[in-house]
Amino acid sequence: MRVPGFTRLYVGLLLGRMAGSMLFVALVLFVLQRYHSPQLAGATAFMAALPGVVVSPLAGAMLDRYGRARLVVLDYLVAAFSLGLIAGLSTLHLLPAPVLLLIVAIASLTNPLSWAGSRSLFPILAPRHLWERANGLDSSGHVIATLLASPLAGTLVGLFGGEWALAISGAVYVGAAAVMLRLPEPRTTAAQVGSVLSNAWQGLMYTLRNPTLRGLALTLSTFNIGNGLLAIAVPVLVLGRLHSGPSTVGLLWGAMGAAGLVSALITGRVPSDGRERHLIVGAIAIGTVAIAILPFAHSIVLVAVALALFGLATGPFDIGLFTLRQRRTDPAWFGRAFAVSMSLNSVGNPIGSAIAGPLIAWSLDAALWVAVAATAIAMIFPILVIPGEGGLAGQHSRGKQGGETA
Repeated sequence: MRVPGFTRLYVGLLLGRMAGSMLFVALVLFVLQRYHSPQLAGATAFMAALPGVVVSPLAGAMLDRYGRARLVVLDYLVAAFSLGLIAGLSTLHLLPAPVLLLIVAIASLTNPLSWAGSRSLFPILAPRHLWERANGLDSSGHVIATLLASPLAGTLVGLFGGEWALAISGAVYVGAAAVMLRLPEPRTTAAQVGSVLSNAWQGLMYTLRNPTLRGLALTLSTFNIGNGLLAIAVPVLVLGRLHSGPSTVGLLWGAMGAAGLVSALITGRVPSDGRERHLIVGAIAIGTVAIAILPFAHSIVLVAVALALFGLATGPFDIGLFTLRQRRTDPAWFGRAFAVSMSLNSVGNPIGSAIAGPLIAWSLDAALWVAVAATAIAMIFPILVIPGEGGLAGQHSRGKQGGETA
């Protein structure tokens, strides 16, 4: 936190992630409460993510060319406006389902600016020997946001309705933008030539030619199918089968965040060089066991235990992922490679959310077991397709060659 600019970065991103965690909980609960449709909830989550994935190469090129902090601010302001628009139109009873889907789809187009912009700022501001600790704080920022904001969002939905919860999420985004607005733009060695579209294509090719980034994409996209299913299945489980309220949903996500906070801060103090793949595999194994508890959960306590166990896996998973990606990406490509990599990694989320609705309509337990299967399959990729330390020489030569030819 003594690194110049790091505290402001962390506070701004923490507020942005709190707003995102509130949005994650409030939007699903809002759709379930207003439209009474798990299928629409899944479609909304799908449209809130997929367009951003599609435009991620372009977003990465803009981050490397025009700077990161200001574009993170832009995404926060777009998110705030969109949430206010949804809340206002719903209050006026002018929000049919197609309009809701259109708004969230348009808003998602700027998502990679904050996803990749924030993630690429950490290794730029923090010196290399502090990357594990910076990544521990980065991961803890997500789980602190989940710990604090998710219960708040669930409580707001329960007490005042989904519109108020969405509007307050938008206000938190405005606060995050205000903090980030004064962050000095870090200097980088990346010199961009050619058009933005050309740079975007180069970033996509660099990522696809990098064996580590390619392997992480296979791992995370598969794993996140399970996450996308859980985003819809857990609220339906709590509200429908267990007959609890929206505040309980938020508290359960908060319990997951609390467990993740502990594991992230502990794991971040341990050097991970050379052990990143094993951290990822071990975390996925724990997460798979946690999800497998949910089909048998006939009480809130058992759901809490499962989600807390899932949260414990977050720390080693995130730190293994973040550190491995940073070490095996040329700093000149941080914006473009991180934008493409993160979007490829997250593509499983909208897929999982999209199939969650039809699966839940057929069988909630079937949806949960599909989530178990997706996370279990993800365990095979880190060892099979991500190069170990012995295979790095070939990777580096191919990575440099790919960058030059692009």
